Amino acid sequence: MKCPYCGNFDTRVIDSRPAEDGTSIRRRRSCDACGKRFTTYEKVETIPLIIIKKDNNREQYDRKKIEGGVLRACYKRPVPADAIEATIDSIEKDIFSREEKEIPSSVIGEIVMERLKELDAVAYVRFASVYREFKDVNTFMAELKKILE
Repeated sequence: MKCPYCGNFDTRVIDSRPAEDGTSIRRRRSCDACGKRFTTYEKVETIPLIIIKKDNNREQYDRKKIEGGVLRACYKRPVPADAIEATIDSIEKDIFSREEKEIPSSVIGEIVMERLKELDAVAYVRFASVYREFKDVNTFMAELKKILE
């Protein structure tokens, strides 16, 4: 591992432990040349996931898009940040556990809606109104009636 301070390739691992999320390993390293310490994280390399959009265009999976959608849905809602992060992690885990190289965006949207329904009803309706492209108040009311039942 190359030292970020001096560029030397001779570094030693001082300590290794699982990171907080449990999906990576945190390593403390020391440079043999300059003596400075730094931290690295080791993650399992995943196969790039391709998302098939509604118009049949394909793009690489981007966690930030899911984060953005969930954060917009939860905006000004009494939902703790750690609950939002756990929800996003859960969505991502579900997506990658399917072990598919390509997945339609509609499947991801349904997963997000399921998780938001469990997290916060208002956030769910906000996301559903954009995702399902509600055209009028009647469509909106029909979705609300589903939640109330």
